[in-house]
Amino acid sequence: MEQIETITAIHHPVRRRIFEYLYLHGSSQVGTLARALDQQVGSISHHLRMLERADIVERADAPDGDKRSSWWVAKRDSFSWSLDDFADSPADAVLAREAERINIAVHMRRLQEWKKSASRSPEWDGFSTDALAWATPDELADLSASLSATLDAWKRRIDTDDGQQRRPVFFFAHGFPTLP
Repeated sequence: MEQIETITAIHHPVRRRIFEYLYLHGSSQVGTLARALDQQVGSISHHLRMLERADIVERADAPDGDKRSSWWVAKRDSFSWSLDDFADSPADAVLAREAERINIAVHMRRLQEWKKSASRSPEWDGFSTDALAWATPDELADLSASLSATLDAWKRRIDTDDGQQRRPVFFFAHGFPTLP
């Protein structure tokens, strides 16, 4: 279960972009992050400290050993939670619902931006899949765990040092009860 502080920290739009940049590119200097994300250095530093407090990022040694520069690295690669995790705390449940709303909005915005993109090419068409089935709560939880394990295995098989050109790829899935 994620801590509510982690969930609220990562769902700020600038902090999410900082985390994603560090996850994809590895350790980075504050100034590099500011330029890449079109933000002020002071803003990036503030958000990095917030992410550090939530145990999402940590300070890293500069590759050249220079102690005067501030380098950071992501400490993890994903986040997962359920609103049910916060049923015992009404205040945390409100924060988790808002984070979930923001998260779904990010998912939909990314999908819409991709579909509208003029730079789409056939080899990067992406995919869509959906399914409808009968399931118990335990079976739905098993599906979630299975998808997470499949994604983790897929990511481990990618050899980023093989010289092939790659782009960041976003995958999201939601499983929930519904009616036909």
